Amino acid sequence: MTRYRFSPLLAFVAGVIALMAVPLGAHAHRAWMQPSSTVLSGTDAWIGVDAGMSNGVFIADHAAMRLDGLTITGPDGQLLSPENMMRGRYRATFDVHLTQQGTYRIANVLGSVVASYTLNGERQRWRGTPAEYPQGVPEGATAVEATLSAMRVETFVTLGNLSDDVFVPTGYGLEMVPVTHPNDLVLGEAGQFRLLIDGRPAAGLEVTIARGGSRYRTAPEELTLTTDADGVYSVDWPEAGMYWMHASIQVPGGDGRLPLSAQYNGVVEVLP
Repeated sequence: MTRYRFSPLLAFVAGVIALMAVPLGAHAHRAWMQPSSTVLSGTDAWIGVDAGMSNGVFIADHAAMRLDGLTITGPDGQLLSPENMMRGRYRATFDVHLTQQGTYRIANVLGSVVASYTLNGERQRWRGTPAEYPQGVPEGATAVEATLSAMRVETFVTLGNLSDDVFVPTGYGLEMVPVTHPNDLVLGEAGQFRLLIDGRPAAGLEVTIARGGSRYRTAPEELTLTTDADGVYSVDWPEAGMYWMHASIQVPGGDGRLPLSAQYNGVVEVLP
């Protein structure tokens, strides 16, 4: 298992100060990135992406998402730059210019460490990035308690033919590796996905599936599923539309690594 205090992968999230990576209850805010389209044709296309933290799925009613850990990976594995970025009160937005055939991964990966310790007889608290943590707690501190939080928010879009090169896991935190391609989901056919924690199957994990557009429904449409021994869960889609998928996990520390609180938030589109 990854040793969170010293893993070189943590350099990826350096510069991120705040993260609320705790299991989401019924009233917690939900993190999402919603693309304007997920399947496009032609040789050149644009999509817009909204990103927010909200009470309802895809309803910008609480806060814009910080995009410090945003990466856009093209079909060839190269990183693309977002365009026309804007952060408002309730949502952040950006555009992606698609010029290569295949599947793109749009992910916002954030991390932070929260620590408490005793110094000169007083209990104190520190919060910062994983890269800052080794120097964040002063010398002489005792009774140090620290937790690493990691959150992944992502979606996928395809221009032309489907591809799968962007699905290679990093081995860090809670990740989803699709069994069914996320841009090949249709009503009437179950979609299968696998969750990994530090590259290993996340078995017995509860997954929440919620369809967008709940503002105009009398009751939200949500499913609760559980991953099997291989970390796989299967979704029978009740309707076409955009769906939010969420899971969280707590991993105890030990042997030089910090306890981990990780969550995954994915957005997929199911076509009629």
